[in-house]
Amino acid sequence: MKKKWFILRTMAGFEQTAKENLEAKIRSTGFERYFGRILVPEETILDATSKSIKRFAVSLNAKLVVKSGADVERGDLLAEEPPIHARHSGVVVNVKNYRKVTVETIDRKYSKTYFLPEGSKLETGIKIGARIKQGMPLTKDFEHICELDGKIVENERVKRVEIQREDGEIDIYHIPLDVYDSQKVFKGKQAKNGELLADGRKIYATSGGRVEIVDLGTRKEIRIAKTHKRRLFPGYVFVEMMMNDETWQFARNVPSIIDFVSSGGQPLEMKPREARVILRLAGLETYEEKMKPIKVELDFHIGDVVKITSGPFEDFAGVVKEIDAEKQELRVAVTIFGRETPVTVKISEVERIQ
Repeated sequence: MKKKWFILRTMAGFEQTAKENLEAKIRSTGFERYFGRILVPEETILDATSKSIKRFAVSLNAKLVVKSGADVERGDLLAEEPPIHARHSGVVVNVKNYRKVTVETIDRKYSKTYFLPEGSKLETGIKIGARIKQGMPLTKDFEHICELDGKIVENERVKRVEIQREDGEIDIYHIPLDVYDSQKVFKGKQAKNGELLADGRKIYATSGGRVEIVDLGTRKEIRIAKTHKRRLFPGYVFVEMMMNDETWQFARNVPSIIDFVSSGGQPLEMKPREARVILRLAGLETYEEKMKPIKVELDFHIGDVVKITSGPFEDFAGVVKEIDAEKQELRVAVTIFGRETPVTVKISEVERIQ
């Protein structure tokens, strides 16, 4: 007997629990041959408000571990700065505590980095995101003055390491505090040309979300926007199974499951195109995005009947409920397994039914 797709109704908010309970019961009773995939389709909602976005500045030489569009969890590695090597042989003559402060113009075309002695103490308000004007002091002793209007984009503690070369010249290195190792670099140490002074600094995600990488010319910025999951069909679980009296009773008696979606007392089998939508939304079936010419005329009205020509809901017809002219998107109400479901589609993915 071939497995077919059916719909289970669940207690509100317990879709995932019902899925896990059904899977556990199948494993414990050896019913795997009667059941296939069990799905709770979800969509990822992106919170792109400025307050929810975490930003990480990295140099243009940093090795990026993630790409734009990737989803990360808290603690995932995002990027790694290059390791710091001695440029010439010499003796370490000074190791001091400094602050690295970078100011970037508002148009992000120019930036300037200042290395400030910790002993000078930063002026009040020198923190990431703060606006600053040309001529304003960076330290309380007024020894360091900002040279451009802009915004502070970096403020971190570093070790300033001075190595005196054999010719008497001084090489200066600024090592981030979190990768500085006092056993490797200390006053009086003899450093050889090419010797590793510090490992590359690693940048980790402080929260989960969707990655966007922006090249700002003078640096790169890794942005992470928070995301959350939303059930596409609240109160429903989709199950692929062989339907008979035994499996019907088996599934409907699982905790958190109410019953099958039925018609005339019989479990309602999903139509092939409805099952195809669920598989596409769950990422288990791919589909071709059919592209139309770039120029799109906004010639739709609320109440129009349209046919979806590409995407997960390809071949479904529905009624236009909302129009977003700026994004060139339509909110279309389609009927799937007997209920009206609103979906968002690009204007290029639909055609009006005459």
